[in-house]
Amino acid sequence: MSSIQDLQKRAHEIRQKYNQLNAEHGHEAWDSKAYAMGFVGDVGDLLKLVMAKENLRTLKGVDAVDDKLAHELGDCLWALFVIAASYDIDLEAAFLKTMDELDVRIAGGQE
Repeated sequence: MSSIQDLQKRAHEIRQKYNQLNAEHGHEAWDSKAYAMGFVGDVGDLLKLVMAKENLRTLKGVDAVDDKLAHELGDCLWALFVIAASYDIDLEAAFLKTMDELDVRIAGGQE
């Protein structure tokens, strides 16, 4: 099992490879804003797959919705790691802090 640090390192490695590939093709490296926009696109793709899983829409040419759903979740997680690193956010600490805050809200009867 990988730790969150392992996942963050792997996300950084893939980002570096994309930067190199973009340079080879004469494109600029993506900045934080571009990754955030890409993330929004990935979330849109994720929602279409969730809708297909919930029988709310049909996706043409998609036989393995579960595989596609897993892929999009991976894309979204990768984007979150990259965006967090771009803004020097400790994603693990942010997650744990948010969970603690939610736990307190729930214990206090707040939605």
